[in-house]
Amino acid sequence: MNVFKVKINFEEKDHQTIELPIAEGESVLDVCLENGIELQHNCGGVCGCSTCHIYVNKGMDNVQEISDKEEDFIDRAVNPRINSRLGCQCVIIDGDIEVTLPDQSQFLGH
Repeated sequence: MNVFKVKINFEEKDHQTIELPIAEGESVLDVCLENGIELQHNCGGVCGCSTCHIYVNKGMDNVQEISDKEEDFIDRAVNPRINSRLGCQCVIIDGDIEVTLPDQSQFLGH
């Protein structure tokens, strides 16, 4: 199994950018949860909501293609952009990736 790097940037100013290993077949949400990084996932990471919405800055070709279902949920996310993905669906297939996590404080009270 191949292991790559995920660089995680945060919109929240008090969070430092970090680089973590990410294995082939693993999602950005998986890596966040394993490393204590707060990324909301109200549906439990099954592409059933839009709370794990992230931005892929680099390496979009290194993750699984976006599905119609995922696109529908991204449309409901806060501030969707052309490079938006859901963290639970952002599964590494080959190579490094760089992402930005939106400000998680907008999800107060979960």
